[in-house]
Amino acid sequence: MKEYKYKINGNEYKVAIGDIENGIAEVEVNGTPYKVELEQKAAPTVKVSSPKPAAAPRTATGEKVIAKAAPKAAAGGTPVKAPLPGVVLDINVSVGQEVKASDVVIVLEAMKMENSIKAGVDGKVASISVAKGDSVLEGATMVTIA
Repeated sequence: MKEYKYKINGNEYKVAIGDIENGIAEVEVNGTPYKVELEQKAAPTVKVSSPKPAAAPRTATGEKVIAKAAPKAAAGGTPVKAPLPGVVLDINVSVGQEVKASDVVIVLEAMKMENSIKAGVDGKVASISVAKGDSVLEGATMVTIA
């Protein structure tokens, strides 16, 4: 039992609090026992709201930003792949255009630097798999040259 002394309006009270079971406390005030019913507070309801995942980023044209699966190259075509992850700043060719191995086909920004991606082979542009502003992963096919 815990004992306390209180002074209320000049009157002294000696209060002893005993066991508390099922919301009822055994209390003794100045030697007189009482059974005190404690107020049962409802446990606060905790509402956990999980954040919703953000929508996948899109380019100005509404296309997906990250090129995950490279389209299949045309038969006998040579893919020009991203050497590192980055953002397509400029596309210097169009489908059907003749290119030389040393021609820059894509300008890719990676780590705050512009990288000129060259065709690598002579031929004709068969397909372009990215758009200006797209983010690409390393190894993603950007242009196919036939």
